[in-house]
Amino acid sequence: MQTQLESFREKRRRYIRKRGKRLIRRLRGFLASQSLVSNDPVLDAGQFAFLKTFEDNWQDIRGEILEILRHKDAVPAFEEVSSDQKRIAKGRQWRTFILYGFGTKLHRNCAHAPRTTALLEQVPKLQTAWFSILEPGYHILAHRGVTKGILRCHVGLIVPDRRQDCWMRVNQETCVWQPGGLLVFDDTYEHEVRNDTDQERVVLLFDFERPMRFWGRLLNRTFIFFVKMTAYYQEPKKRMRSFEDQFEAATRRADAFLEGNDTAAAEGPEKALPAK
Repeated sequence: MQTQLESFREKRRRYIRKRGKRLIRRLRGFLASQSLVSNDPVLDAGQFAFLKTFEDNWQDIRGEILEILRHKDAVPAFEEVSSDQKRIAKGRQWRTFILYGFGTKLHRNCAHAPRTTALLEQVPKLQTAWFSILEPGYHILAHRGVTKGILRCHVGLIVPDRRQDCWMRVNQETCVWQPGGLLVFDDTYEHEVRNDTDQERVVLLFDFERPMRFWGRLLNRTFIFFVKMTAYYQEPKKRMRSFEDQFEAATRRADAFLEGNDTAAAEGPEKALPAK
């Protein structure tokens, strides 16, 4: 019975995904006509005054992700959060520390990055935000985003030394990250990422509403409302809480371990060293 139910759900999911793609293609042109900024694949970050503060404070953000990376094994892979991403995220090579998911704030995760969170709270109509951690040698296959009503920003935090070998292609334009640099793009254009280096790449990734005329904003928000009712949103939403618990447990274990060592050291060498 359970197998039949799972089969039904998977067929329903494929049907909704197929119909959704058709709807997205129809919406794309209208939303583009409603845009108050460029419809180019890669946009000038200077068009968005609120992004300047990320450029000014990127080292604070970098300091927070470095602390989080001390517990990297507890940071989930993208495919663990959302099974819809299994085509482009495999083998735990692309990890995501989520701060906001579809407008939902993960308060305990945000507590590990208070400065970053304070900056994100100033972003108009913020949708999603996470630290995107890409392992050496990984290739994110070409794919497209869901709606043209959303723009995506990357803030470069940890960039491989061989920057030319770690890049993202958006449509026909190839981009490389710079420490503290901003990259704003329309992810409904086909895009892919390669890290052909032996170092990891980390960016702060967040989505915000594209500036549009009234009817464009209304249609986009209605579309996102219905997306949130589908498994595409509901499944990751449930899993995000679980991964919050997982990360909290990992940090508590690490803190307890360090406190135990500090206590033993303070009590003297005979306490700090194991008995022989």
